[in-house]
Amino acid sequence: MTDVTGVPVDPADVLQTLFRSERGGHEQVVLCQDRATGLKAVIALHSTALGPALGGTRFHPYATEAEAVADALNLARGMSYKNALAGLDHGGGKAVIIGDPEQIKTEELLLAYGRFVASLGGRYVTACDVGTYVADMDVVARENEWTTGRSPENGGAGDSSVLTAFGVFQGMRASAQFLWGDPTLRGRRIGVAGVGKVGHHLVGHLLEDGAEVYVTDVREESVRRITDRHPEVKAVADTDALIRVEGLDVYAPCALGGALNDDTVPVLSAKIVCGAANNQLAHLGVEKDLEERGILYAPDYVVNAGGVIQVADELHGFDFERCRAKAAKIFDTTLSIFARAKEDGIPPAAAADRIAEQRMAEARRG
Repeated sequence: MTDVTGVPVDPADVLQTLFRSERGGHEQVVLCQDRATGLKAVIALHSTALGPALGGTRFHPYATEAEAVADALNLARGMSYKNALAGLDHGGGKAVIIGDPEQIKTEELLLAYGRFVASLGGRYVTACDVGTYVADMDVVARENEWTTGRSPENGGAGDSSVLTAFGVFQGMRASAQFLWGDPTLRGRRIGVAGVGKVGHHLVGHLLEDGAEVYVTDVREESVRRITDRHPEVKAVADTDALIRVEGLDVYAPCALGGALNDDTVPVLSAKIVCGAANNQLAHLGVEKDLEERGILYAPDYVVNAGGVIQVADELHGFDFERCRAKAAKIFDTTLSIFARAKEDGIPPAAAADRIAEQRMAEARRG
């Protein structure tokens, strides 16, 4: 496991992870436990320089509590950068609930979690993430007014994966524009790893644009949902097979993080990486490995910001078309990052970090 700086660290040494200042500097971490419902959760606030921290709630069966803390820290930091580059007046935060949602998720547990979020008094605004859904946010909102991603029936915006996929598609179009001089994926071979909440919407955009699509997912039913609806989509056994598909133009990691690592990057056949998954770079240095191989990387927290744009808008009276227009600007933001990277002679991931850090620093000075 690595800490927020990408440095290998003993999972038990979470205090080192928390207080490491180089790229850590989290403002607050709350450990939550409710014995009656079995709730164990971590809420991490990385920054509130731009406004209340905004980020989803992940429900996942972590092997250890230390791994859950480390994931919350990484994800919260990523949300600070994502929200900054999306132009939102929000800092970054994230929560993780420890356990298998298929086994322990109950209404009582979600209500207990909502009370913990509410105890932060608006410093953290939560939403959906892996393992949590609109219906879950409706329950959390009964105890916590700072909840987004609710159903339209309960005053919310509904499923944020729709605009997340749209934003990733815009980032992919910008990548094609930068590398090939044409903002279309028509005739390109695209590999999508993970076709769940976001990935299956992304496949739809790609097919409409005329791309040739390959997919894989650990859940067989997710792949079958795609291939039953779109017989022209080709399924492969696993991610290892996907990244080796001959003639692959774009690789889109859309599942959990760490997809770009010392094992996958050397054998990756694609010329572009642009996907919805958070924290795709397994550690610092991977972005340089991609660059050395001539692979253009569209920073994950830039292109997958459509969902957070949607849930942030919910706080001000949700308007889908307004959100879609904001998410469409991910195309321009991605191009500007590629231009900054070229100008500064650095990888796109580093360029994106610089732009986000500049906005947060200016907000602190203000």
